[in-house]
Amino acid sequence: MDPSGDAFVCFRDVDKSYDGVTFVVKGLSLDISKGEFLTLLGPSGSGKTTSLMMLAGFEALTAGRISVAGRDLTNLPPHKRDIGMVFQDYALFPHMSVAENVAFPLVARRRPKAEVTERVAQALSRVKMEGVAERRPSQLSGGQQQRVALARALVFEPTLVLMDEPLGALDKQLREHMQMEIKHLHAELGITVVYVTHDQDEALAMSDRIAVFNDGQIEQIGGAKDIYEAPQTAFVSSFVGENNHLRGRVHARLPDGHALVSLADGNVLATSVGDLAEGSPVLLSLRPERVMPVRADLLLDNIFQARVIELVYFGDHVRLQCRLAGGDVLTVKMANGVDLGDRKPGDDLAIGWRAADCRALPAVSETRR
Repeated sequence: MDPSGDAFVCFRDVDKSYDGVTFVVKGLSLDISKGEFLTLLGPSGSGKTTSLMMLAGFEALTAGRISVAGRDLTNLPPHKRDIGMVFQDYALFPHMSVAENVAFPLVARRRPKAEVTERVAQALSRVKMEGVAERRPSQLSGGQQQRVALARALVFEPTLVLMDEPLGALDKQLREHMQMEIKHLHAELGITVVYVTHDQDEALAMSDRIAVFNDGQIEQIGGAKDIYEAPQTAFVSSFVGENNHLRGRVHARLPDGHALVSLADGNVLATSVGDLAEGSPVLLSLRPERVMPVRADLLLDNIFQARVIELVYFGDHVRLQCRLAGGDVLTVKMANGVDLGDRKPGDDLAIGWRAADCRALPAVSETRR
């Protein structure tokens, strides 16, 4: 699972159960490279945060082993792991100044006073908070508090930093700005980051790799483009980004890796994922931006007549809901500027897509990693 062969963080057959019956994490084996930004992505209860907390030492393993740089951490308490941690609620000490909060990990490690002063100044400079060293957390905005929390996690120069939904309390604009700040800090410092979020856009924007969690296991792991463009299971297809889903059956398997899938609306040529038997139920996964009005200059493998049932202008794009003759409804997302004429709800429209953009997945996801 580690593309470089340079495993820095290792989970081996890790289980977590609170009652001995129900497992929150099941047989997790995962390798993370040194310097990698890995995001654990999944819905609430999927096991991503529990996995992070076991790595941090705040949760005990039921079974298995966790190591960092070859050092077994399984039974090591959190304060001896030398791991930086950033929480969603910041976890700053309200009675301390910003400088005192950032200095805390160094003071706890009994570093010399001159070194503490120098490192605190450097850490605050990295997160652009030099001018607030003497303020209390209550005097800062949410974004400023998160920057201080980030400085505190970095001040003792850990090789591994864990972040648990660190931007969840921020508004959209500030959250997007902080995403880029964290990404740039990661690139600048070369640290290894394990990041937990349920926000797919955040994961896609920030990560070297994404591990998609479902029901205590990893459904798929890969780069952002792989996860978005080539989902391997029905769950990943439905959870990551927006998708059209059409249910059908395999009519024929083709030798070039494609499958002909029968729908109520007709046959669709799609990219086959896995070994699909003829007659087996499948879920077709098709991104809204890959569906487009038919034009003479487009080479489309699948073309259908549809009726526009809704058209909404979003500024940077236009979104249509189109119903096919057999009753299936597709969302079509087009960049602003695409000429639709003066079409309105109730009008007919020929739409199509390429087989490469339509993935035929097993209707019931059974593949686990």
